[in-house]
Parts: sequence; C-alpha cells; structure tokens
Amino acid sequence: MCKPADPEAKGLIERAHGYLETSFLPGRSFTGPADFNAQLQQWLARANTRPRRALGCAPADRITADKAAMMTLPPVPPVTGCRASSRLPRDYYIRLDSNDYSVHPAAIGRRVEVTGGLDRVQVTCEGKVVAGHARTWARHLTISDPEHTRAAGELRRERAALRPVPEPEVQVRCLADYDAALGLGTDADGGAA
Repeated sequence: MCKPADPEAKGLIERAHGYLETSFLPGRSFTGPADFNAQLQQWLARANTRPRRALGCAPADRITADKAAMMTLPPVPPVTGCRASSRLPRDYYIRLDSNDYSVHPAAIGRRVEVTGGLDRVQVTCEGKVVAGHARTWARHLTISDPEHTRAAGELRRERAALRPVPEPEVQVRCLADYDAALGLGTDADGGAA
C-alpha cells in the first residue's frame, strides 16, 4: 500500500505491474493465488538472468551486493492479510471483499474479529474460533458451512417454541345486534327482512 500523496512510489508500483502485464501475464492461466505465485517465481528465475540495458547487467548479478547492503529483518514478522472487527448481524454472515462467509449463529449480536489471508478466512469471537473457510477469490459468492446452517435452523425452532403466538382477544358479537342497530326486522323464518 502506498502512502497518500506519494506519486513516486505509485509510479514504481505501476511500472512493475505494467511490466508483469506485458511480459508475464499474456497467454497464461491460473487456478488460484498459489498457482500464480508458483508460475511467477519460475518466470522470475529465468527473467532475472537476462541482461538489462539500464542496469548494465542482469538483476541476478546484483543480488549478492544488494543483500549485503540490506538491514536484517525485524524479530517480529509484519502483519499481512486484512483484519476487521464488527458486530455479527442476524443473518450470521460476514462480508470479506465481495463474498459472504457464514459464521456460527451463536455469535449473533456479538463483536467478531475477521482475519483474511491469501488462502483462509477466520472469524473469532472472544478469542474462540466461530468460523473458518477457504478463501474464495471469485466475486459475489455466498459460502455457507452446513454446521452453521443447521445451528441457525435449531435456533429459529427454539425461538419459535419459546414464543407461542397468542390468540387475539376479539369480542364476538351476535349478528342480531347489528340488525337491531340498523333497524332491520326479522321475518317469520328468523332471517333479516
């Protein structure tokens, strides 16, 4: 992620993306992020041995000098992926990117922590894992765990059993009262005249 108002960094990233779009992506297909990364790694091993006019050598020839000039890595690895915290709605699904993932309905109304990595989506509530799904990179899908669907059905049945629907209290009136109020008489058979 580039910092705001940093066009130089954005230009570097866009040039690298443009190079990959014109040199690496054409004619390739991928089954997922892992396949993309594996193919890119194989391609970079070959591409980095080619000489570059701007460098005066191949990038692979400079790796040893570059590594010697680098600082050591920090003791704690950087945080990757995405994290979000929200209250679980009544439909017991959370949205990550454009996909909806089911969460155990026992967490409805409580704050949940959503963590999305390259291959996994995990949801925790008060430190307990309440959902774990394989990450889906397609768009606008709903991923449901059968256990979550079953538990939601049980909760609905329990709630319906706890709250029986009361009969409405409505006074039942004799129809003759209406006839009398409207001034209608009755004939010899007992019907309205």
